[in-house]
Amino acid sequence: MEENNEKNVESVEKPSLNFIEQLVEKNLEEGKNGKRVQTRFPPEPNGYLHIGHAKAIALDFGIAKKYNGVCNLRFDDTNPIKEDTEYMDAIKYDIEWLGFKWGNIYYASDYFQQLWDFAVELIKRGKAYVDEQSAEIIAEQKGTPTQPGVESPYRNRPVEESLALFEKMNSGTVEPGTLVLRAKIDMANPNMHFRDPIIYRVLNIPHIRTGNKWNAYPMYDFAHGESDYFEGVTHSLCTLEFVVHRPLYDLFVDWLKEVRGEADNLDDNRPRQTEFNKLNLSYTLMSKRNLLALVKEGMVAGWDDPRMPTICGFRRRGYSPQSILNFINKIGYTTYDALNEFELMESSVREDLNSRATRVSAVLDPVKLIITNYPEGKVEELTAINNPENEADGTHTIEFSRELWIERDDFMEDAPKKFFRLGPGKEVRLKNAYIIKCPDENCCKKDENGKIIEIYAEYDPESKSGSVGADRKIKGKTLHWVSCAHSLKAEVRLYDRLWKVENPRDEMERIKKEQNCDAVEAMRQMINPDCLHVLTNCYVEKYLATLKPLHYLQFIRMGYFNIDTESTPDHLIFNRTVTLKDTWAKELKK
Repeated sequence: MEENNEKNVESVEKPSLNFIEQLVEKNLEEGKNGKRVQTRFPPEPNGYLHIGHAKAIALDFGIAKKYNGVCNLRFDDTNPIKEDTEYMDAIKYDIEWLGFKWGNIYYASDYFQQLWDFAVELIKRGKAYVDEQSAEIIAEQKGTPTQPGVESPYRNRPVEESLALFEKMNSGTVEPGTLVLRAKIDMANPNMHFRDPIIYRVLNIPHIRTGNKWNAYPMYDFAHGESDYFEGVTHSLCTLEFVVHRPLYDLFVDWLKEVRGEADNLDDNRPRQTEFNKLNLSYTLMSKRNLLALVKEGMVAGWDDPRMPTICGFRRRGYSPQSILNFINKIGYTTYDALNEFELMESSVREDLNSRATRVSAVLDPVKLIITNYPEGKVEELTAINNPENEADGTHTIEFSRELWIERDDFMEDAPKKFFRLGPGKEVRLKNAYIIKCPDENCCKKDENGKIIEIYAEYDPESKSGSVGADRKIKGKTLHWVSCAHSLKAEVRLYDRLWKVENPRDEMERIKKEQNCDAVEAMRQMINPDCLHVLTNCYVEKYLATLKPLHYLQFIRMGYFNIDTESTPDHLIFNRTVTLKDTWAKELKK
């Protein structure tokens, strides 16, 4: 019996493997690639990484780490039109911020000469040719999935002629779009990617790493698999749109091995492409092209705007690396696409920040509270616990005085019976301090417009938190506050979802089609008008001026916040990361 119990415990404790981990373990058991595991993360440096890339990063680096392998970072810099070193630096920073470290840094441009030589060899072997037709005509000739394509009139041009034209493509004298190099495969193949794909095109643009050496550049499908092979990648992990590209990936690797005289054991020593589902989030648009448009059109304040789905945007908003990774782990990896609820990611953020955020008081809509029986000029230093979830986080000091700021909606002059905050004749506890009570009459002062500007209350000196009198039970809630004389004015930015529609990608396409407008105009119509509210008359504990930007905070009773990167001790700025509860779920039920 004891033996069976031990087996049951082991079976329960052993974590289940996702389908990619199962494949890797099968490859290792079969001795593939010398029982090595090597992955790569290959971003194109044409923009900042978004939350979808975080899922790929977690998988690429996570698989390598789990199986004692290595994950390299390779910049897919095959398109110099859009690439920039700014993006490369940002990508490296984001990967490290998420907690990962690459083995080596490579660039697709490292292999430009090898790829060129490979292409030349394919021409010589009759497997590639230079085509002089326009992109439109080539596209028309490809046919449809049910109709075979039409061969190019240049498909069987002499090898010497294609070689000469290929050299000319890199001379800088050829107009882009007039000459391309195509692989000669099968114009009747049901896989459209096999119908003589273009593998080189002319750009005549200097490259950020190679300068003016190249004017003709390889296409992604041609460079991807070969780069993996040059580096010794064993598992090439891609998103689902590359499923139909995999046969072409494998074919080019086979051709490369043949050219290099390494065709023996084709299946034992090769990169293996495996596809997984993208991270799709409700109320989120993740195309780098559209994100760039948002930045250029001034609809957001930059790539790191806290409303953006970029990793740097989430970082600035106050998301922790672990909260993002926990969310990715929750949704997992599958072979089908699905739309994940944004609420699930927010719940992961709440769970993680609950364990790491420093608790502080901040009053966002202040009204003055005067404790009439508290001695004028008296100041008490009270102790506030930084994080009840982690004793090691320690404490900090807050000041208590006669005049305090409290939230305006924590007082109601004509309060209903079930209003358990402050009002005539009502008692509440002030966090870390005393029980106070408003008199039944004359408990507030108003301005000429009828707006309450001062509230009056009396405190119970025997009810101080931590004292014997603190045990006195009252019906009222515990309210947060800051001392008027010992608090700092601050700007607080309340961020919400950038889009007002659940699936902005599909909605954008609908608007473009129905209104015959471009993506920018469609996006303007979808922006959530409540995605940002800036509050400039807030008060926070002076302790916050001692903390650094991006520090994780919980404004007691208000939500999770962090210190913005633009914040200074003289101008404190805070970003709301997420509310304490899921307010959107309530809205959707209405």
